[in-house]
Amino acid sequence: MKVSNLFGDTQRSAISDADVVSQQLLVKAGYISQLSSGIYSYLPLAWRTLNKITEIIRTELNAIHGQEMNMPVIHPAEIWKQTGRWDSIDETMVRFRDRHNREMLLAMTHEEVVADLARQQIRSYKQLPACIYQFQTKFRDEFRPRAGLIRVREFIMKDSYTLDVDEDGLAKQYAAHYDAYFRIFNNSSLPVLAIGSDVGMMGGKVAHEFMYMSPIGEDSIAVCTQCDYAANAEVAGFTVENVEAHQEPRPIAKISTPNLRTINELAGFLGRSPADFMKSVIFTVDLGNNEKPKLAVCVVRGDMEVNIVQVKNILGARDLRPATSSEIAAAGLVAGFASPIGVPRGRATVIVDPTIAGTANYVAGANEPDYHFENVCCGRDFSPDIVHGIATVFEGALCVKCAHPLSIERGAEVGNIFQLGTRYTKALGANFIDETGASRPIVMGSYGIGLGRLMACIAEEHHDDKGLKWPLEVAPYHVNLVSLGKSDRVKEAAGRIYEDLWKHGIEVLYDDREVSAGVKFADADLRGMPYRLTVSERSLESGMVELKERNLTEFTAIAIDDIVNTIKDLVVTPS
Repeated sequence: MKVSNLFGDTQRSAISDADVVSQQLLVKAGYISQLSSGIYSYLPLAWRTLNKITEIIRTELNAIHGQEMNMPVIHPAEIWKQTGRWDSIDETMVRFRDRHNREMLLAMTHEEVVADLARQQIRSYKQLPACIYQFQTKFRDEFRPRAGLIRVREFIMKDSYTLDVDEDGLAKQYAAHYDAYFRIFNNSSLPVLAIGSDVGMMGGKVAHEFMYMSPIGEDSIAVCTQCDYAANAEVAGFTVENVEAHQEPRPIAKISTPNLRTINELAGFLGRSPADFMKSVIFTVDLGNNEKPKLAVCVVRGDMEVNIVQVKNILGARDLRPATSSEIAAAGLVAGFASPIGVPRGRATVIVDPTIAGTANYVAGANEPDYHFENVCCGRDFSPDIVHGIATVFEGALCVKCAHPLSIERGAEVGNIFQLGTRYTKALGANFIDETGASRPIVMGSYGIGLGRLMACIAEEHHDDKGLKWPLEVAPYHVNLVSLGKSDRVKEAAGRIYEDLWKHGIEVLYDDREVSAGVKFADADLRGMPYRLTVSERSLESGMVELKERNLTEFTAIAIDDIVNTIKDLVVTPS
């Protein structure tokens, strides 16, 4: 491709609304263009990189017996209603009616469609196991898209699905995907960490996320530097040392705390640590399925925060929001001085973290303005409905495996895998006949990789202050050929080199424009091809051209007759 014909020009000025490096560079280098919030066009350079990534993924999935196919982007509501996700997913799902007034949706993912296909196509255990995959557009109406391709609304996903006769078969295909994902990311030159994660809207029992550890990420990851434990903060387990002063229960006592509402205010007033307090966080719970919203009182230690994901999972909630003062009052609690003490049973679901349930003598609200209780003991002074870990992991919490202090780091999810089990196949009646003649539900797994986000993370990992530095495996072109000067001699020599390289399978972006050397070199660095060849009057005088690797500063002079073989040795992988 000649730069004079390339669709997608470079930009000199900074992108005002770009909040991460990958977004800034991909826009400036002419890879992507924003159409609307969270919606991007992939220009030719980006599309070539995405195709390289696609081929890496395709190779690895074919190696584990995956079969590529394609499924629709528009789904009928009926199959999503059968699995319960039509009502359980919020406005992120785009719903609409077609001209015949039938309820439809834009695909967020394809579990329902796969289960429906399995219902139609699978009859016998002899047809299992199976693995199918696709590269398809998805749409999720994210409330706040951010960071360019890191959080978008429309995106291309590789989604694969496994079908098995039992959980053992699922575990084998899950393990095969787990290993294939590491090969995919390794071949894309992106370091990742596999961590335990929440199953979220997908459901199932087991899930892992593949995280690119970076400050650009939206996820908080609990990492132990002593052992191999790592998990998303949404599901990370941890332990804390018991506070010795809490061990022996003392009589409860009401104390005056005028105009003191926050834990820090109370701790200063009473000369206590925040860890000595019960924090009651009150949510209104949307259970979906047209059920009336309920109130949940979530109780954690005063120096901790409530893990909303855990609360949602415990209650099977569609969504949570902070309860209003009127909703709090209707349940018999007093905002700012709330606790489960004295709340009539049935008015709210009380969920208590084990750190509270297992110790004593906390300070808690008295459900009376300007008053708190001292020496509150769970089980003696109030009875929880549920005792479950609902506190969010924090820096310095102790690892559940080795008791070493945990570190909280940021990460961007580039892939996920789920053991779904029979959630979808049972709902849609996707059964098979086993060896005994009995009908059983097919066991499913689901596995995703977002292509655009993966490309953005590679750009985050491989760049410098001049621009992108694509790894060879995913670079749009192997070589950026630059001709300097306007003489026919230079143009003819560069043209011959361009043609010869393409004939030998070397992908070349040829900057044939009549612009300054500085502009050409700046654009070459910005676009980030692995190698740059420069043809000039000076180099031709000695029968040479200059070769520079994007990662290095020095040049190498190579003879014109040796160009093809030299570049082939650098970029063509032996078969």
